[in-house]
Amino acid sequence: MTAELLAPAMLCALVAVLLVGFPVAFSLAAVAGVFGALGVSSGAFPPTFLTAMYFRVLGMFNNENLLAIPLLVLMGLILERTGIAEDMLLALNRLFRRLPGGLAYAVVIVGTVLSPIVGFVSASVIALGLIALPVMIRAGYDSRLATGVVAASGTLAQVVPPSLVLIVLAEQLEVSLIDIYRGALLPSVALVALYMLYIFALTTWKPLLAPPVLDSGWIGKADWRSRLRLFLDGALPIGLVVCVLASVAFGIATPSEAGAIGVTAALTLAWAKRRLKLAGMKQALVAAGVLCSGVVFLLIGASFFTLVFRGLNGHLMIEALFQHIPAGQIGFVLAVNAAVFGLAFFLDFFEIAFIVLPLIAPIAHTAGVDVVWLAVLLAINLQTSFMHPPFGIALYNLRSVTPASIKTLSIYWGAVPFVLIQALTVVLLILFPALVLRNVTPPPSGRELQIDLPPLMLPDPVLR
Repeated sequence: MTAELLAPAMLCALVAVLLVGFPVAFSLAAVAGVFGALGVSSGAFPPTFLTAMYFRVLGMFNNENLLAIPLLVLMGLILERTGIAEDMLLALNRLFRRLPGGLAYAVVIVGTVLSPIVGFVSASVIALGLIALPVMIRAGYDSRLATGVVAASGTLAQVVPPSLVLIVLAEQLEVSLIDIYRGALLPSVALVALYMLYIFALTTWKPLLAPPVLDSGWIGKADWRSRLRLFLDGALPIGLVVCVLASVAFGIATPSEAGAIGVTAALTLAWAKRRLKLAGMKQALVAAGVLCSGVVFLLIGASFFTLVFRGLNGHLMIEALFQHIPAGQIGFVLAVNAAVFGLAFFLDFFEIAFIVLPLIAPIAHTAGVDVVWLAVLLAINLQTSFMHPPFGIALYNLRSVTPASIKTLSIYWGAVPFVLIQALTVVLLILFPALVLRNVTPPPSGRELQIDLPPLMLPDPVLR
């Protein structure tokens, strides 16, 4: 096989291996190893080229942003396994108890706090499904509204700072994490507000879909101590996450330092509530270790794949494809979002981030697209894809913890209004980039977003 055909053959081989069902991390490494040997034998690059992998792995383990991932995951799991997240849900439910849909508002707030620090859509949807869905069904909520609220709140892991997804996007798109956090803040607040506005409109129109949960027993015995405890149950976890986010966004602490502070605060909170038990801590540590080790193996395999692919000049092939896209930068952004939206039906976020984004990041930088804006767009776009019936991975995860009495079709119909809300948010961000960029550090000359340029004219890139 000639060297020119190795790059497209490498992509085809990866697709074939993934369709067979082999683990993604090991599939990436295996395909990269085979085509690395073919690249050396065909003269596409010298054997010493592959030694760059050592420095890539070294850079991963010294990366300040990536070091924050296990700490933030552990913080979220401690809040979940010690029952603090459930206490927060019950406290917020009592706060909104007189309102139709009050429990739905509480689930959205808990999802806004818990999902970003759990970090994985599958984990956050399952956690919220186990914590909130039984309570909503017992309260007489319509099954479509209940499942839709849980699925939508769980996918907030994609975009609400200090989301681990945004950390990975910052690394793969080579942009400042603080800028992405600041850029995602207003869109994520708007998204949560739209969720609540939809719940308010629906429950005002049809209050029987989400009846108020009047806890008369609690009201009768409420005194200042129980009210204080109720306030602390709801406020402390929210304050913890806000402090972690603020410390990073305002440059007070690095992401790893903020994660360490968050874990310490979560442990202190669990100890104060007398929930810090050995069994729960063991479960949290094991779950965090399994999730993070999977990400590390995937990152190493993807890095090896990207190195070999670039050595075979595969990046030139990808850039040549994008040269035929009309409408300049906006055409490039739309094409990337459409491709990522489709891939998310079959791949999870980390597979897309570690396989696809390294291929498009150099093109985005060369084309002058504001990468912070692109990162936030991709985060909400992926959130929409994960909720889209019938392929959305969040719906599959929710189905696994939903009672058999609730039909799958009800889960699909419950997700549709929230998918439309997320699609509307994506459209608004494309039309009004300032919603993302107004809080971001002004870019250096040449990085400004200009979407009315002629079609991309890309120079020959330098192999990095």
